[in-house]
Amino acid sequence: MTANTKKITVTDIQKKKNKEPIVAITAYDALFAKIFDEAADIILVGDSLNMSFNNKQDTLSIGINEMIYHTNAVCAGAKQALIITDMPFGSYTNEDMALKNAVKIFKKTKADAVKLEGGLRVANTIKRLCDEGISVCGHIGLMPQFVRFEGGYSVKGRDPKTAQNLINDARALEAAGVFAIVLEGVVSDVAQAVSKNVNVPIIGIGSGNQVDGQILVWSDMLGFFDKFKPKFVKRYLDGANLIKNAVQNYADEVKSRAFPNEEFEYKN
Repeated sequence: MTANTKKITVTDIQKKKNKEPIVAITAYDALFAKIFDEAADIILVGDSLNMSFNNKQDTLSIGINEMIYHTNAVCAGAKQALIITDMPFGSYTNEDMALKNAVKIFKKTKADAVKLEGGLRVANTIKRLCDEGISVCGHIGLMPQFVRFEGGYSVKGRDPKTAQNLINDARALEAAGVFAIVLEGVVSDVAQAVSKNVNVPIIGIGSGNQVDGQILVWSDMLGFFDKFKPKFVKRYLDGANLIKNAVQNYADEVKSRAFPNEEFEYKN
């Protein structure tokens, strides 16, 4: 961050509502966080790393200490973007546990906020955190921490009842004190209605473009994670193949003794 670069705050994010689309992306280490920092308003240290980088089937097995480790790495690389840390599955089952773990994240990292999945059911927990000075981002719609409970990933808001439930959830989170809400896997017209019914920014992922911003998992959008590709992911780079080709080129040159040549040698 240069002398003229301002660190983005939760207030800055709130002010973008209905004015300027918010750019958010995940990161899990200092190297990529530094690369993303200039373009992103928000960097999310997502529990998605459990799938992208730990090769797990879902996000559920990652723990609070692992999230703290990766948050510290991201904070070392990103100096401008707002940093949000996912609270992992099982770390906020009641208000006291949530407060203990959120305080632990704030004390051990430079995270600006935490993110919790859930609507009305976690509203009281979120209010407790906010009352203690912990900034919270909500997350409703498709919630990856519920994948086993729901038997998979399914798009939300396909009928009037679930659409209204999403609006009610968003209102409850706003009343509880969140500064923003991630809205995942929601049909686009319902996502637009959710955004219009609250005064906090709605950051979409798989929820159309009539919300206040977008977030994608970086390894999805850059083509490094190829187990599957959700419909909502646009690949901006064929990352995996680019890396494979580069490493194969290196291997071939090592085997043929083309590398290192004199350009890369020390001489007396």
